[in-house]
Amino acid sequence: MSVLLVPDGLDGERVDVAAARMSGVSRSRIADLIEEGLVFLDGQKVSRASVRVAMGQMLDIDLSDPVATPSITPQIVEGMRIVHDDSDIVVVDKPAGVAAHPSLGWDGPSVVEHLAAAGFAISTSGAPERQGIVQRLDVGTSGLMVVAKSEHAYTLLKQAFRDRTVDKVYLALVQGHPDPFTGTIDAPIGRDHRHDWKMAIVDGGRHSVTHYETIEAFRHATLLKVHLETGRTHQIRVHMAAVKHPCCGDPLYGCDPVLAKELGLERQWLHAAELSFTHPGRGEWVTFRSDPSEDLQHALDVVRQA
Repeated sequence: MSVLLVPDGLDGERVDVAAARMSGVSRSRIADLIEEGLVFLDGQKVSRASVRVAMGQMLDIDLSDPVATPSITPQIVEGMRIVHDDSDIVVVDKPAGVAAHPSLGWDGPSVVEHLAAAGFAISTSGAPERQGIVQRLDVGTSGLMVVAKSEHAYTLLKQAFRDRTVDKVYLALVQGHPDPFTGTIDAPIGRDHRHDWKMAIVDGGRHSVTHYETIEAFRHATLLKVHLETGRTHQIRVHMAAVKHPCCGDPLYGCDPVLAKELGLERQWLHAAELSFTHPGRGEWVTFRSDPSEDLQHALDVVRQA
């Protein structure tokens, strides 16, 4: 833990800028640490990079021990599809069972390791094990991810995700029938106080907003189109479970195991189907789309016939 006293010259500055200047760590790395809950101001966890610091405040930065950094082992991931590739970005269609990047406690495949094995040169910004990664999807969630190849692209895309100017659309098959058919869930998300490995709606959690609309209703489930205004860990899964309509196949957040078995699901029915943003090199708005994978399509076919 690095403990720093905010000097007069940084009074009123953004916390990510101040922390970068005081610690010598890159601003993008500080932003990653903030997202991971590893930056504290006067003992309080910093929730946003835009928070302003004041002279005399104590800034605590938890810089991970390099020895504990997960290693990258290049490996081709079966089912990984390259949707788009140019000098600035690569867009992948990630299969379920794959992490965005290596991490402690995860020894399975990752997007970063696949790109390394496939010969892609990606941005060197960010922590060593997650270079080029500007967004993440849960291991059990399939769909679109954009990875930065150039340093310029990394900076612009990270800022775009922070500024919420990236349009992220998911498809989710949830239990029951949400009422209303179209709605917004606005509830703060943080670590579950009882179970550290779960997220939950908690007082003092991070601002989280999910918009959904019904595409198709079935006897026991509903197919939703979900638009994320924010991008918190497990956001769709937590918000839908909070309104008593968890994603089918998601035991962590209360799905019906009998229904999951009937649908042949071994993971949550959740797919990142559409990703739109301003291209960091060309400056134009681009959109990429992905169809649900075979296991999700099979479950959809089953529920349609029920």
